[in-house]
Amino acid sequence: MVQAITIEREFGCGASEIASLVADRLGWSLWDERLTQEIARLTESTPEAVEQREWRTDPVVYRIFQDFLRGAFEGGLPSANRLHLLDARRIATVSQTAVKTALSSGPSVIVGRGAQYFLRNRKDVFHVFLYASRDHKIRRLISRGESQDRAIDLIDTTDEARAAFVRQYLGLKWPERHLYHAMFNTEMGESCTTTMLVECLQRFERDREQSQ
Repeated sequence: MVQAITIEREFGCGASEIASLVADRLGWSLWDERLTQEIARLTESTPEAVEQREWRTDPVVYRIFQDFLRGAFEGGLPSANRLHLLDARRIATVSQTAVKTALSSGPSVIVGRGAQYFLRNRKDVFHVFLYASRDHKIRRLISRGESQDRAIDLIDTTDEARAAFVRQYLGLKWPERHLYHAMFNTEMGESCTTTMLVECLQRFERDREQSQ
């Protein structure tokens, strides 16, 4: 039986809300903000700091500053008090550990954070990709309080940064459509998308049982 659903998504398409509905419908644990909290714990950071850095490559100035700090301070500190720098490479490393922690916790809906890559060889994981048109995603962000300029900027840059991160730190392309069992256009609405996703999962499980 399927033990987890990974949900990868385009930014702004409503994936967090749909993941929450799916988890409620199935009675499974939701690993979305909880996964960010686990990454923060593993990096001895805060969820806010992780959200600012996750799935974005490090700007040149940040990398230079990071290297300066490491060379100037970290080497001279006792191991228990080492300076813990939160950068993209470190987040990529601990994300895999966090995703496996989510999987081991029981039936789970895992949102983003590279779960579809880290669990791609598991036979008991169902992989889903959610998307929507650019105009729909922009309207959705504006309806949630973003200014038009800010919404456009977020939609046009966030997924580009995510793709760059995956390419640089995981050596893969994003979104790599062949990794997913199903892809859904969320413009049909959160409720409808949730229903179709759950029905697709149940059909997937039935077909797997019949083939065994």
